[in-house]
Amino acid sequence: MISRLSIRDLALMDRTSLDLGKGFTVVTGETGAGKSVLLGAFSLLAGNRAGKTIVRKDAEECVVEAELEVGNDKRFIKALEELDLPACDEGLLLIKRTVHVSKAGRITVNGGAATLAQLQKLGELWIDFHGPGEPQKLMRAETQLEMLDLYAAVEVSLNRYREIWKHRQEIIKSIQEMSSAEKLSEDEISFLKSQIENLESLDLTDEAIQKLEREHARSSRAQELSQLLSQMDAALGSEGIAQDLPKILKVAQSIARIDADADPLAKRLEGLAAEADDIRADFARLARGLSADESEIENLDSKMNLWLEFRRKYGPTVESVRLKRDSLKNRLLSQGDIEARVEKLKGDAVRDENELKKLADVLHSTRVKAAEKLATTAKKMLGALGFKKADLKINVASAELGPMGADRIQFQFCANAGQDLLPLDQIASSGEAARVMLALKTVLAAVDNTPVLVFDEVDANVGGEIGAQVGRELAALGKKHQVFCVTHLPQVAALGHAHLVVTKTQDDRSTSVVIEPVHTKRKDRW
Repeated sequence: MISRLSIRDLALMDRTSLDLGKGFTVVTGETGAGKSVLLGAFSLLAGNRAGKTIVRKDAEECVVEAELEVGNDKRFIKALEELDLPACDEGLLLIKRTVHVSKAGRITVNGGAATLAQLQKLGELWIDFHGPGEPQKLMRAETQLEMLDLYAAVEVSLNRYREIWKHRQEIIKSIQEMSSAEKLSEDEISFLKSQIENLESLDLTDEAIQKLEREHARSSRAQELSQLLSQMDAALGSEGIAQDLPKILKVAQSIARIDADADPLAKRLEGLAAEADDIRADFARLARGLSADESEIENLDSKMNLWLEFRRKYGPTVESVRLKRDSLKNRLLSQGDIEARVEKLKGDAVRDENELKKLADVLHSTRVKAAEKLATTAKKMLGALGFKKADLKINVASAELGPMGADRIQFQFCANAGQDLLPLDQIASSGEAARVMLALKTVLAAVDNTPVLVFDEVDANVGGEIGAQVGRELAALGKKHQVFCVTHLPQVAALGHAHLVVTKTQDDRSTSVVIEPVHTKRKDRW
């Protein structure tokens, strides 16, 4: 339940803070007083979209905050985890929403930033709106099915059914795509194989291509490299350092015998002579490595030309060429086994269909039983709401498999004795539809665990004793839910466990709306 609600600069409201309690709270006020502001605050907290025009004139932003007591309700714990939002502290869910005039709005849940979609998911758990247009929804088959399924408690079976239905639809889509896929001619397949063979003639790993590029660079400049290596051998050999270093070393050793401080320098020259010999030997090995035969050079040239062609066509990276090779292979494979794959998918679709039929039978049986019970219970409620001789029947007819099962649901109603039962949309007036909706909602409240119910003028088009009975039913709902009802009927207002009055004040420059509770002493005077 909502234990505290704060509103600032929303529409005509400056600011207010309300402590709210359990049970049935009525909201009254003159026509045009601004009762919709409270509903607007609830709507914002539930995640409904809002334009910047809702911000009070001359204000930069409007802010709505709510504190909800959810206790250890596992639905909220699970939802917050799945939505990656902060957990509740001591069973309190804190929601805050800000709408700015000049920049993006902000939403927080338990102090953490949230998106509108996340807020909407939470809203589905804690609040349910029933406005003037709600009875019209009752005319729609999908609404009737939704109400029946809620009463029948088929959530587990229905979720499993919908999961398999979705999988089967994906299979059917794949079959259609594969069946209409491009069929290649023999020449096209031959060309595709040739491309793949060329691509597979190279080792398309980063290391292998880097090695190929290095070896090709060496072989392509082999003559120049050979001349340079000859020059290096001469410089390090008997015509160069090898000839001069022994003489230099001999002089250094003579100096060291006279001056001990020169001994480390002489030793360094000894090491230099040894290092020069090692360097000369390593360069000699490089020179011997250039003695590759012509066939090896041609093979390197061929591979390098192939790599350059692939890089130009499919590059620029080794990864992109590798992906192209895999793509061509998959395309060739798809030509070879497409019929087999289609047949396998068809088999999977048949298995899914058989499973769907079994689940649809379970859903149908459960819905038929629930329909009779719901109609009987709702008829009793309709009698209390003034329809003493009314009849209500819920037909559950078999139909083709669909996303919600294999049933066609139709609510039939007659307001007076001796009349034929007909679909609701053919006979029910707005007042009748409103009372049928209220009767159904009252019955469904026994199985609906949404904690907050908001009714906006659900008592429209009724009065007198019927209005009083509407109030009694709403008060009864308040025993299990926190109920808010905007009403113009004193019969309904008198039955509220709490009462909020909306008033509008005006002067020459501004208009403002105030919401305040009717305390016991004031209420006793009514």
